[in-house]
Amino acid sequence: MNYIVFDLEWNQCPDGKAASVASLPFEIIEIGAVRLSQEKKYIDSFHALIRPRVYRRLHAETRRIIGLREADLAGGRSFPEAADAFFRWCGEDPVFCTWGPGDLTELQRNLRYYGMLGRLPGPILYKDVQKLFAIAFETRSVRRSLSFAVSFLQLPEDGAFHFAKEDAAYTARILAKIPDEVIAKNDSIDCFQNPKTREEEIFLRFETYEKFISREFDTREALMADREVTAVHCFQCHCNVRRVIRWFADGSGRNHLAVGFCERHGFVKSKIRVREAESGRFYAIRTTRLISAGDVRKIRKKQTNLRLKRQNRKEYPHQCSHTT
Repeated sequence: MNYIVFDLEWNQCPDGKAASVASLPFEIIEIGAVRLSQEKKYIDSFHALIRPRVYRRLHAETRRIIGLREADLAGGRSFPEAADAFFRWCGEDPVFCTWGPGDLTELQRNLRYYGMLGRLPGPILYKDVQKLFAIAFETRSVRRSLSFAVSFLQLPEDGAFHFAKEDAAYTARILAKIPDEVIAKNDSIDCFQNPKTREEEIFLRFETYEKFISREFDTREALMADREVTAVHCFQCHCNVRRVIRWFADGSGRNHLAVGFCERHGFVKSKIRVREAESGRFYAIRTTRLISAGDVRKIRKKQTNLRLKRQNRKEYPHQCSHTT
């Protein structure tokens, strides 16, 4: 097993979103990667500039952020050539590592555009180094920039940021500073290629929570009617629990919450995030974790406040409407 720490730079339509290609909103123009051993020792690096085929002019924001220009890319490889070389360089049994979740999604989107998605079957377990940095050195929920992490760890800044090759090198150095135990216990999963059948549904158990990823459903209503999706159980002992707060929409339009009580381990909170797949169908990502009695009170208060708001909208629709 080797860690493949990679970074991508991409471009978007210079004429605005309305003129972009729907199946390829972001076109990859650079791949940078570092291979580390299982002991996080440097082995090798990879770099490829990619000659764009879809958006041949750089978007103004892309031009502002990265140091590349159209002339730099003119002599690059085609995306299929670069991607093929990258995967051959990765070798067998790679563990992909990125700074945040975006790069894996866009890599798969570009692969699909060129009919190459079979080179990277998903859903993909990977290491989100941005999240691992937060767990190791700050708090689980915070997310920092790459430059912040480099400064925080007092790593030498010997290359410019927003170049794929340099950013991959920085990310690899940060990964090397993260304790092995944190890396081992905190996988992330990319669902660009989400489960399609019940047999493909995913159950993952981490140190402090459990994650379930469902198959697709035709509607949100059908998804929330499925007993497996809305099951509430203790992620520690997997027993069914008594529900003390039944499922309710949290007001975002996408998330639902429920709370149960396990006689052995206490209160558990389940959260369902409803995601729309590119097929137009819907799937759920459900996370379950232990919470305190104080957390239960906050969730109950939130549920009550949302219920009151809904009642007010029904009883006083004109007062609740926004006027200018």
